[in-house]
Amino acid sequence: MKIPFSKFENGRKTHSNVSDVLDGEDINQVEELESEFASYIGVDYALSTSHGTDALHLAMLAFDLKRGDKVVCSVNAHPNVPEVVRHFDAEPVFIDIDPDSYNINLDLLENYLEENQSKKLKAVIVTHIAGNTVDLDRLYKIAKIYDVKIVEDACDALGATYKGGKIGSTGADITCFDFSSHLKKNVCNGGMMVTNDEDIMTRAKLLRNHGITQDEDALEYIYEVVDIGNDYSLSELNAAYIRAQVAIQDENVARQKEVAAMYNKALGGVKHITIPELKNDEHPFSLYIVKIDKNRDSFAVELKKVGIQTGLHYIPLHLLSYYKTKYSLRVNDYPVALRAYQQVLSLPIYSSMTDKEVKFVCDKIKNIASSRV
Repeated sequence: MKIPFSKFENGRKTHSNVSDVLDGEDINQVEELESEFASYIGVDYALSTSHGTDALHLAMLAFDLKRGDKVVCSVNAHPNVPEVVRHFDAEPVFIDIDPDSYNINLDLLENYLEENQSKKLKAVIVTHIAGNTVDLDRLYKIAKIYDVKIVEDACDALGATYKGGKIGSTGADITCFDFSSHLKKNVCNGGMMVTNDEDIMTRAKLLRNHGITQDEDALEYIYEVVDIGNDYSLSELNAAYIRAQVAIQDENVARQKEVAAMYNKALGGVKHITIPELKNDEHPFSLYIVKIDKNRDSFAVELKKVGIQTGLHYIPLHLLSYYKTKYSLRVNDYPVALRAYQQVLSLPIYSSMTDKEVKFVCDKIKNIASSRV
């Protein structure tokens, strides 16, 4: 049996939407997606982009990020987070993580903001690892006290909730989604940024299309450029596919929770394995991350030998050559993230995963764990 790390979802609605595009139906799939997504999240504005990284980059443009500005983020994030900051010649500031959720440690974040108040400090990007959130009420309170913008990196939090509200609607200045997130590649690419701030959305819409403006009453080929933007546009085909994906996302999350419950029951108490710590029932389990107490990589190799793919979320940013060299970072500068990195392993989890496949994964993990010294 082969168990991939993830699978893209397909169905009748997907084929219908894509066929509409190929058949030349008079449907603006991008506009429909943006409208439906805003309603799904419960937010005023949604703007699609060609990829999730583009959504983050456009968010920085909307904030008018400049050279020398600073943006705080978790040291446990995908490289695209500090990357979009560096493209402005701005500076990412890394914060260590909570040992259980692997998200940014809010105590350390607040300490940093208290000790480094500056007009150059523009924003905090908070990544929701596996779709599991930090204490958002506290995060927004901290942001208000220290006058910084909050961007939520929700690449794994589509359909996730916090106190009943969808992530993206709970109070961030901007939330960015990725429909083909790290290691969970889809058949299409696409991103989305959402906000309730009209000024942010107006600027983002302008910059999404090269800073071009057009007079509605003028000829279609007449345009003006009023700012420096880029092309972040999402294709109609990708939008059509993503529309179908969003329509069933709540069902997907429900199934992911069922799979996670099966993992919890089968793997809880297994020697050498630590299952995720649950603090509430809102965890969407976009990822299922366990800890392997020793030799994580050899454990992953043994799983690969029996056909089970795994993932890693993430290699801490301070261990990557560019950031380590650029900012003279040492291995032990972020001890919690370092320790987690040495142990964490993401298991396959997706809505189309069958009970039989889950049992297969659990049985193989138990077998491998039983032979470890």
